[in-house]
Amino acid sequence: MTTLLKLISLAGLGLTLVPSFLVFARVISWESHAALMLVGTVLWFVSAPFWMQQTRQQP
Repeated sequence: MTTLLKLISLAGLGLTLVPSFLVFARVISWESHAALMLVGTVLWFVSAPFWMQQTRQQP
């Protein structure tokens, strides 16, 4: 389960980084860029907290 969440988070990060370069290279439009960035941001914030939780140590 953790591996799946990490893969989803990685895809989200990719969707927030790659579209910026594609707009810069004029491969995709600004509207496509905005949609992909939104999807990537949602993927990251939905999946990352579940595998990034820290365990608390009992004193």
